[in-house]
Amino acid sequence: MHRQIAIIGSSGGNLYNLGGKEPQKLLDEILLQMESAGLTCIALQFIAAQTSMDSAKDTTGAALYSWNISQGAPVIIAEGTLKEVNQAAQRLDQEIAEQIDLGEIEGIIVMSADPENTNRRAFEAATRHKLPVTGTGGTSMAMLQSKGVQVISASGTTGTTNRTRAVAFVTSLCKHWRMPYRPVIGGAAVSAVSTASGTSPWKRINIRGIMMASLPGFIGMALILAASKIPGLSLLTAVFDLMIKALPVIIAVIAAKQISELDEVSIVAGIVAGVLSVEGGIIGGMIGGIGAGLIVHYVFRKCVEWRFPATTVNIVAGGVSGLIAGLFVYFLIAPVALAAGESIRYLIETLVSWSPAFAGLIAGILIWPAIIGGVYHAAILPIVLLEMERTSNSFLGAVDMVGLVMVSAGITLANIIAPRDKGEAAVAAPGFAINMGFGTFVEAAYPFMFSNKLVFAGAIASAGLGGLLVGMFEVRGTAYVPSFLGPVTSNNTAGFLISMAASLLCSFLITFLVNKMSLYRDSKQTISL
Repeated sequence: MHRQIAIIGSSGGNLYNLGGKEPQKLLDEILLQMESAGLTCIALQFIAAQTSMDSAKDTTGAALYSWNISQGAPVIIAEGTLKEVNQAAQRLDQEIAEQIDLGEIEGIIVMSADPENTNRRAFEAATRHKLPVTGTGGTSMAMLQSKGVQVISASGTTGTTNRTRAVAFVTSLCKHWRMPYRPVIGGAAVSAVSTASGTSPWKRINIRGIMMASLPGFIGMALILAASKIPGLSLLTAVFDLMIKALPVIIAVIAAKQISELDEVSIVAGIVAGVLSVEGGIIGGMIGGIGAGLIVHYVFRKCVEWRFPATTVNIVAGGVSGLIAGLFVYFLIAPVALAAGESIRYLIETLVSWSPAFAGLIAGILIWPAIIGGVYHAAILPIVLLEMERTSNSFLGAVDMVGLVMVSAGITLANIIAPRDKGEAAVAAPGFAINMGFGTFVEAAYPFMFSNKLVFAGAIASAGLGGLLVGMFEVRGTAYVPSFLGPVTSNNTAGFLISMAASLLCSFLITFLVNKMSLYRDSKQTISL
């Protein structure tokens, strides 16, 4: 039995840098995985902007994708400014809501949706009919949960790819319906030749996207460092040293693959370039990978045009392109790239050394506005990774853990213990578990922060307190690891533990008191009525 699914969302803010700027490929991957599971797309509303939604304006160019049933494929039904496209999307939103009311839609896949406006009617209908909803986009998914939508799986976007997101979506729906599903590991139906001849690879250079996609490699390094401190596992120190050398290779492979989009060929080119770029650190790896991605794209296309045999095409495009880019970095760029990385780290250390407590306080106060405004992923996260390149922990990484993760955990914990209504506890519980268990998904606190100014102010104050303590104890650490491992991966276990506990406790107490005040006020109003 085929289940009928609606896909709703936009190219997003953070998502834009991780596949959202190429909507056709993003949608193709989802459709490929859906087909494998016996799921059928019956409705589509996807707004593709020409820039990240974090910085988009009403005048930003955009396109609206809908589902053409006769063609069985996504089609663009409106183009223009973002304001114009949003207006067209609201009409499509009404149509999807009617389909839900008629029982034509059985589940929804969400990516950076707008439950308050553009997608309001569809999600109101989904709530009425208790449709299972799965998706990504920390802010939008948190808002959906707060509105009572039956969210069966939710996550942020950092560290994901089109394929991992698609597999996660389909897995969640199949698990909900107890349907068999085997992920398709091959690429979506786009040939290598057409890929090599498509969008200019220069337009696919996105340093922010490359760094975020490489994040799992840095976290793996941090976990090895934590394990090496366990008695009897000191031999893992050598593994940690080896992994540090592998980081430029990881970044080079990600860069080459994102830019050329030639799968195995670009991976080989990226590895070759990355190995030769190791001496340049992660900046060297970035340059080598970008070079390999650009060169492999043009070499592959020329070899195809010259009708080389397929085997020869792969050998020349993958091997030669990687060598050219890698040797360029090895002989010319590596010393400069290494010096640039060291300069950034030295600048941060110098700023912090002037007044560690003040630096921590300012970083803590600003980190929530930074992540809400889109600055975190664009600027702070790359700096964290540069800091981590040498010791697997960083000053800003520690502020991230105490100022974002622990504060979010405190807010969600307060809403589990003392929610303003029973529904909020169900919304808060998954967020608290993910923050504590994985050191991420700080967006779980958004519904509570955005709905109450005191909770929002409490989050910033708690983050400032945590940052102040990080500076006072001169802590270097990281987020994106289980909270109980955070102190172990730091340079100051006790100091980091105290900082984390203080942030969590402060945000918990403020939110707890605000909720109690709100309940008391509501009860008085009820009595007066």
